[in-house]
Amino acid sequence: MPQRAFRDSAVFYAVLACAIVGFGVLTANDLAQTIVIAIGFFVIATSYSWWRFRQRLARERDSQ
Repeated sequence: MPQRAFRDSAVFYAVLACAIVGFGVLTANDLAQTIVIAIGFFVIATSYSWWRFRQRLARERDSQ
């Protein structure tokens, strides 16, 4: 597992959320709706990643 997995996943999903906003601006979509979608994506994706990392850490701790 990476040394800073939690931070790395948050940064990665933040970059993807910014890409969603950028794509929304380029395609002339409603900016407010695009930002809400990007924030929702970031929260859900980051939460899922962190939940999976915590499960993995718990499995590794239990196996020792």
